[in-house]
Amino acid sequence: MRTVDLSPLYRSFIGFDHLAQLMDAASRNEKQPSFPPYNIEATGEDKYQITMAVAGFTEQELSLESENNTLTVKGEKQNKEDKAERKFIHQGIAERNFERKFQLGDHVKVIGAGLENGLLVIDLEREIPEALKPRKIEIGKCNLIENK
Repeated sequence: MRTVDLSPLYRSFIGFDHLAQLMDAASRNEKQPSFPPYNIEATGEDKYQITMAVAGFTEQELSLESENNTLTVKGEKQNKEDKAERKFIHQGIAERNFERKFQLGDHVKVIGAGLENGLLVIDLEREIPEALKPRKIEIGKCNLIENK
């Protein structure tokens, strides 16, 4: 697979560094593990929900962090000594640590999160600032330029 050098874009386009960084990250072969499974759902026009199956984890063992348009969800099992005492015939519920990152769009913020029945539900919402929303401009007479 070929790699693309985006350094000429950095010299000629100002303010598009974020786009180039996203393209760089997408072109890398870093694969995220498939654990834990998750769904991403659009629940409204500007509302989203991520649901992750985190069976066996408590609220204290999970952490969420949002920084620079990246949402990071980590799970770290605390009680390793209990597992040593237990003898499994079959272990289908994974109790391994994980870290999953989600790239968020511009102006997407984490509203809240909850854990119920082994499912971690994260609510997201796109909040577009008033300055970036489209505004209606009324058409009137052309008296903008006065005679000098």
